[in-house]
Amino acid sequence: MVRLTVDLIARTGNQPRSRKEESLTQRLKRVTHLNFSNKNIDYVEDLSRCKNLTVLYLYDNNISQIRNLGFATNLTHLYLQNNCISCIENLSGLKRLEKLYLGGNYITVVEGLEGIEELRELHLENQRIPAGEKLLIDPRTLNSLTKSLSVLNISNNNIDELKELAVLENITQVVAVDNDLRDIKDLEFVLSKWPCLWRMDLSGNPICQKPKYRDRVIVISKKLEILDGKEINEMARQFLVNWKASKDARKKSREENMAGRLVYQQLYDFEQPRSILPVLYQNPKYLDKDKAKYILMAQMHGDHTQGQLQRSLTKTIINISEDTRSLHARKIHRMSVLYEQAVQKTEQFTALENYIISE
Repeated sequence: MVRLTVDLIARTGNQPRSRKEESLTQRLKRVTHLNFSNKNIDYVEDLSRCKNLTVLYLYDNNISQIRNLGFATNLTHLYLQNNCISCIENLSGLKRLEKLYLGGNYITVVEGLEGIEELRELHLENQRIPAGEKLLIDPRTLNSLTKSLSVLNISNNNIDELKELAVLENITQVVAVDNDLRDIKDLEFVLSKWPCLWRMDLSGNPICQKPKYRDRVIVISKKLEILDGKEINEMARQFLVNWKASKDARKKSREENMAGRLVYQQLYDFEQPRSILPVLYQNPKYLDKDKAKYILMAQMHGDHTQGQLQRSLTKTIINISEDTRSLHARKIHRMSVLYEQAVQKTEQFTALENYIISE
């Protein structure tokens, strides 16, 4: 058992050179960097005399609890990777902390970072998590890091989605190697929320085997420069963007054409039991200058026995959606031609009926 104490600091010479007639307390006040990595330290005692400490190296030790660091209000870098820590605690007083290294511990829930408003880098890779569990991040901690965090390392933590990280609007680098990411839609959603991202590494995830994975990521993330350790060529990006735009345009055109054909068939297919024709003479009661009016005509039934012709006409005024009005002029012309033909047929039937009656 090794405790990190002021006496240990004094004995190891891990401090500035002493000046003439300078006390130990005065020397400790001038300490800005302490390196006690790989020293079998399992406990940190009161180091409050090191008031100007800015960088503290405590990685590769046996520390199980984070404590007695509240004095270090000037601390900017804290290295605690590869210890035995299972809970992030007692860090709220480190208002100037910019980089926090906690990889290789036993953390299952990332929490306790509220109030650290200047934290720019958070390293949580390779947590020794029980089988079947994954690393979780407290939403309160995420919300507190929304503006400040720019670098996040969450590699090898059984993580299967990134959606909750979308709130990190200023993130520039994400390393999530060797996790369980599979959903390309989830990834596309998150990337759309990270406008500043320029480096991402998802190597070792099942999602990397998805068809067109790299192409889709490059198209969505406009500022991404390095993906899975490989640089992105700007010409290749522009080609993919243009190809995607062309593909979307063709798809939209096909959908519009299909919608037009369906409406056209519904409007003008006289062989169907019910077809729609534009109204020539409208009842003023239903007149509306802003929208076209149509009548719904029932199929005419012919009874040729005894030379009699009967037909039933049902008029129903309906409004056709604005999409119908956008049909191509050629189709509208065709509609008019068909209508004229229908009028002629109707007149012929009427003349025939009058003739039969007069006879």
